[in-house]
Amino acid sequence: MMTRNKLEHNQVWLYVATLVLAAGLGLAAPDLMTGLDHHNLISTVIAVLMFGMFTQIPFTSIKESLGNRRFILAILTANYIAVPIVVWALTQFLPQQSPVLLGVYLVLLAPCIDYVIVFTQIGRGDEKAMLLSTPILFVTQMLLLPVYLWLFMGNKASEIVSPGPFVEAFLIIIVLPLLLAVGLQLFAKKARSGGGRLMDASAWIPVPLMALTLFIIVSSQIGKLSVYRDTIIQVIPIYIAFMCIMPIVTRFIVKGFRLDARSGRAVIFSAGTRNSLVVLPLALALPEEWSTLVAAIIVTQTIVELAGELVYVRIIPNAFLRDSH
Repeated sequence: MMTRNKLEHNQVWLYVATLVLAAGLGLAAPDLMTGLDHHNLISTVIAVLMFGMFTQIPFTSIKESLGNRRFILAILTANYIAVPIVVWALTQFLPQQSPVLLGVYLVLLAPCIDYVIVFTQIGRGDEKAMLLSTPILFVTQMLLLPVYLWLFMGNKASEIVSPGPFVEAFLIIIVLPLLLAVGLQLFAKKARSGGGRLMDASAWIPVPLMALTLFIIVSSQIGKLSVYRDTIIQVIPIYIAFMCIMPIVTRFIVKGFRLDARSGRAVIFSAGTRNSLVVLPLALALPEEWSTLVAAIIVTQTIVELAGELVYVRIIPNAFLRDSH
C-alpha cells in the first residue's frame, strides 16, 4: 500500500521518471502532446499544485521563522544580493535580445519554494529551517522580481511585459491558492478534527501534482526547443555555470554568518535552486511572439536544474560542506 511517507521518500525518482517519459512522448508524438499546451490548463494545474504546496508552508508560523535571524539573513543575502550579481554577470555572455534576457532573468532571479525542501533534506541540509523560510522567500521574490527586471532591462522590460496578463496570472496561480491555503491553516487551528483531516488530505497534493505539472510542461514544450535550438544551446551553459558558481559564492556567505553545516547546506540549496514552475505561467502570459521562446528558455532551466540537483545532493554534503567534527 502506498503511504504518503513512501510517496514523498521516492518523489525525486518519480520526477526523474516523469521527465524521461514526458520528454520521450513530447519528442515522439509532438502533435499529440502539444494538445496539452494550453495556457488555462497549465495555469490551473500549477494553481492546484501551489495550493498543495502552500498548505504545507507554515504561514501561521512566520514569527517562529524570523527567530532564526542569522539563517534568514544568510538566505536573503544569497538570493537577493549574490544571485542577482551572478545572474547579471552571466547574462553578459548571452545575446542581448529582450525575450532571451527576460526568460533567463525570470527563472534565475526567483528562488524555489517547493522541491528545494526535498533536495535540502536528501542533501543533509536543515529542511525545517528551509521550510520555515519559504513564506519569507515567497513574499520577497514577488516584491523584488519586478525591481530586478527594471534594474537589468529598464524600458525593455516594460516594452515586452504587459501588466494586465501578468497581474491575472499572478492572481490565479499565486494569490488565490495562497489565500485558500492560509484560510485552511487558520480553519485547521480552530476546528482541530475537521481541519486536521483537510490538512492531511491536502498534504497528498504536492507530489502527484508536481509530477503532473512536470509532465504537462515538458511534454508540451520540449518539441519547441528544437525551434529555438541555437538560443537553447547558448543558455544551457549559463544554467550549468549558475549551478556551479552559486555553491562557491554561497559558501562564503555561510561562513560569514557563521552557520552550522546543516543550515549552510540549506542556504546553498536555496541559492542554487530556482522557481521555474511559478514563473512559467508569467512567461505564457507574455505577448504571443515572445511567450513561446521565453517558456522554452524556462523549461530548459527546469531540465538542467533537476539533473544538477542529483549532483548537488551528493557533492554538497560529502565534499563541499561537510559536518564539522
